[in-house]
Amino acid sequence: MFPVQIRPEQAMKEMVDFNRKLLRGIDSIVDIKEIDVAPTSKEAVYREDEMVLYHYHPTVKRPCKVPVMMVYALVNRPYMVDIQADRSMVRNLLSQGMDVYLIDWGYPDRCERYLTLDDYINGYIDRAVDAIRERHGLDKINLLGICQGGTFSLCYSALHPDKVENLITMVTPVDFHVRDGLLNVWAQQLDADALVDAFGNVPGEFMNWGFLMLKPLQLMVQKYLGFVSILDDEENLRSFLRMEKWIFDSPDQAGEAIRQFLKDFYQGNKLIKGEVELGGRRVDLKNVAMPVLNVYAKEDHLVPPSSSQALEKYVGSKDLTTLAFPGGHIGIYVSGRAQRELAPAVAQWVKARV
Repeated sequence: MFPVQIRPEQAMKEMVDFNRKLLRGIDSIVDIKEIDVAPTSKEAVYREDEMVLYHYHPTVKRPCKVPVMMVYALVNRPYMVDIQADRSMVRNLLSQGMDVYLIDWGYPDRCERYLTLDDYINGYIDRAVDAIRERHGLDKINLLGICQGGTFSLCYSALHPDKVENLITMVTPVDFHVRDGLLNVWAQQLDADALVDAFGNVPGEFMNWGFLMLKPLQLMVQKYLGFVSILDDEENLRSFLRMEKWIFDSPDQAGEAIRQFLKDFYQGNKLIKGEVELGGRRVDLKNVAMPVLNVYAKEDHLVPPSSSQALEKYVGSKDLTTLAFPGGHIGIYVSGRAQRELAPAVAQWVKARV
């Protein structure tokens, strides 16, 4: 017997249902005029070049006395942590009594072509930290780094431990030579000099298509076939379109910064060797002696768990907590379970240490 049995009447019914949903969906999409993201109330408190430091308005009377500054990756827009009201890590942290700041790196243009990692870490991050310290009259603040922003936060904490009370790293690559991540393998083979010399700033579209090719069947076929099934549900449709907006809203990468990140981190694996140099100073993870919470996603295809777990072997902290969270690299921020559990876990860990 042929393994796939297709009955004509069943195929016809499915085709009619598919077309009916498609027609309803077209009406729904036409009615949606704008895809709104980042709904949580905030204000800009510091600007420098393309970078903006935002302060979210606290939602409790007496928020945690030591604020937390979120540092996102350069490769995507930071509104993933506040994509919509019921899927917002920011809003959940605020409801847990945290005082939250976030760095938005903006969209680098040709003027940013020669920005280096030293400019980002010892420049922008350091001055943003100083702005918060001054606003609150504090010597130290909490730092929460996400993905590449977590790697930046590790470097910053190693170089400026006197300004970091507690460090939280999320889905953060540490050992870039683990073999269970396709991105690691690809990045090690890239000719970083040819890439940057050809493009200058590396286009966001180029980076984005590389990420999609890591899972082409799931991210470019299955996702859009499933899209039809939600076309007649406006709320689900809006959620889907918000994610699409975020996925394809990819900033360009400052040329010199990505050149160094590819060569020193992905190819040289210098972070765990203590060989990264920023501003003439060596990044020694043993200087990361403050309390550290390291959160990784169990099904992360961009930053394999083994890459993040390596952190415990290299930092100098005697107070290191590792939290394994179910889900993937993005699901850790938007899943229903993340809304219920992640922010409370982070807030509880921080409050126990301030």
